Amino acid sequence: MSNKVHSYAFFLAMAAAAAFSGCADTQVRNQESLLSAAGFGALTSATEMQSAVYNRSTPYKLERNTTSGKAFYIYADKQKGVAYVGGDEAYERYRQLLLQRSLAEEELEASYSNYLEHLDKNHSLNYE
Repeated sequence: MSNKVHSYAFFLAMAAAAAFSGCADTQVRNQESLLSAAGFGALTSATEMQSAVYNRSTPYKLERNTTSGKAFYIYADKQKGVAYVGGDEAYERYRQLLLQRSLAEEELEASYSNYLEHLDKNHSLNYE
């Protein structure tokens, strides 16, 4: 394998390592960005009832609750002291955004796989 290919592989490995460092924090930010884009509001507890719901919520997990027969969804960021709250419409939009993101990630993975296959075919040594 040539030095150029080794250098490129090293660069990709370093980029991947950098991308995965701080992964949990990035996942939380991505989740909160999706929720905001879907129409969830970032709120702090203003009443005792809101505080009770917030305190019962599992951190960093989107949960469904009901009050007076009406559904709402809450995602609690306990480190920031903020809850992302939305109704059925915001939740459906959130699901659509998740699907779009998933499809985009699959397309990116397929593209990268094709690129690696191309590299392998064009730059590998034939020992036969």
